[in-house]
Amino acid sequence: MLARRTVIKSIGGAGAGLGVSPLAAVLADPKRAKAAADGLQTVGSTLSDGSKVRAALAMPAQTPAPAVMLIHEWWGLNDQIKAVAAEFAAQGHIALAIDLMGGEVATTPDGAKALTGKVGANPGKALETCSLWIDWLRGHDGSTGKIGTCGWCFGGGWSLNASLAEPVDATVIYYGRVDKSAAELASLKGPVLGHFATQDKFINTAMVDGFVTQMAEAGKSLTVYRYDADHAFANPTSARYDQEDAALSWERTTSFLSQSLKT
Repeated sequence: MLARRTVIKSIGGAGAGLGVSPLAAVLADPKRAKAAADGLQTVGSTLSDGSKVRAALAMPAQTPAPAVMLIHEWWGLNDQIKAVAAEFAAQGHIALAIDLMGGEVATTPDGAKALTGKVGANPGKALETCSLWIDWLRGHDGSTGKIGTCGWCFGGGWSLNASLAEPVDATVIYYGRVDKSAAELASLKGPVLGHFATQDKFINTAMVDGFVTQMAEAGKSLTVYRYDADHAFANPTSARYDQEDAALSWERTTSFLSQSLKT
């Protein structure tokens, strides 16, 4: 299969006219985000070493429905990510926001760095957690069996890692680490959508260009959008938030998942 590569560079307000989305307004307001998060159900399971893992589940009004597994930023599973899960459910998906930080949530960059360090010290546990929850969604009574992953920053990289370990029907990456070889990407099943920022010093142009090249070599389907913005541009609580590009990327994400997860 030939790779599908669509590279679009959104510069200078390419999303003009989209305005502030209802989701962005919720995410920017801690009280509204908490209210949305409080509506989710906590579910739990057990890893092979006996340790417990938890996730936040949002159900759509009607089932059977496709499922989306969400992976949080380096802050941990906070109210903002749970609120995004609630929005995915409102759009007709079973949405599961998983926790890779053992229930801890950081409020400072140093705290977030410490949490990601713990995950990095034992990536096998995080990978097992992702696989466990994908299997859990696949076996859910209300699921159609179609599953996608979606993650931001730290979670963007883990969205890709999860899809490599447990092939799914669609993968969404928001400015996450994608420095993989064609051989490592061989196990991908469904198409991949990536949102990246041209001003990002972490997930930089060289890394993204390399990902495009390696995905093509592996013969995988990839759509990449590049925005004239900085890292974390889709997070309304970030100083680097870009309203127009956040709205445009969300529109593209929901369209991609709706198309990719159709039965």
